[in-house]
Amino acid sequence: MPSRESPGQPEHTPVPRHVAIIMDGNNRWARRQSLPGAAGHRAGVEAVRGVLRSCQQHGIEVLTLFAFSSENWGRPRPEVRALLALLSRYLRNEVRDLHKDGVRLRFMGERRRFSDRLQRLMANAEFLTRDNTVATVVLAVDYGGRWDITQASRQLAARVQAGEMTVEDIDEASLSRAMALGDLPAPDLCIRTGGDARISNFMLWQFAYSELYFTHTLWPDFGELEFARALSDYARRERRFGVRESDALASGAQDA
Repeated sequence: MPSRESPGQPEHTPVPRHVAIIMDGNNRWARRQSLPGAAGHRAGVEAVRGVLRSCQQHGIEVLTLFAFSSENWGRPRPEVRALLALLSRYLRNEVRDLHKDGVRLRFMGERRRFSDRLQRLMANAEFLTRDNTVATVVLAVDYGGRWDITQASRQLAARVQAGEMTVEDIDEASLSRAMALGDLPAPDLCIRTGGDARISNFMLWQFAYSELYFTHTLWPDFGELEFARALSDYARRERRFGVRESDALASGAQDA
C-alpha cells in the first residue's frame, strides 16, 4: 500500500492520493425533511465543502465528484434546471475561495449540452485556477464512464487515421492517457453514499483497482467524521493489484 501518511494520523497510515465520490441521496434526504428536492441538493453543497476541508487536512491530492451524470438529463425538467442552477451558483460563489486556497478546479464530461453561460463559467474557473498545486478538484458533469472510453477510443482511432500511430501502438497505457483524466493518478478510493452498492457508469476504466466504499449515509449527512471513517477503512485494506502478497514478496526477494 502507499506509504504516504495523513497529517495528524498515526505513523504509516496509508492515505489515498485520489478519492472519487458518487454523491447519492440528496432527494431522499429532502423527502425525510419534508423539503423539496432542490433543498437536498443545496444541502449537498455543504457536504462538498466539508469533504474538501478534510481532503486538505489529510493531504489528499485529487478529489473527483460525480456532480451530474449523462443519465441525469432524463430526470424531470424542473430538477435538471435546479441542478444546473446550483452548479452555476457554486461556480460563481466558490471558485474565488478555491483559488485562494491553491485548489485547481477541473471538469470532465461532455459540455456541449450546457448553456453558453455555464460553459463560460466552467472555462473561466479552469483558467483562473490552472496553476494551483495544493490540490485538484474535478467535477464530473454530463459524464459517463462509457462515454469516456468511447471518446478515448475515437482519439486513438483519429491518430491512427492521421498516421500519428499504428494499431499496434494502441495498448492500455495509450488508452489510459486518452481518458478524461489521463494526466492524473487513477482513484485509489471510490466512496458511494446513499446505500446503493454500484458505480453507476462512473469512471469504469479508472476504477479497475480502486477500493470501493459504500455507506448508507445520505450525501447531505456525509460529514468530516464519515469521511474519516472511509479513510480508516481504506487504511486497513491490503491493495495487491491482482498479485498475491506471497508472490510479491518472492519477486522482491529474487530482485534483491
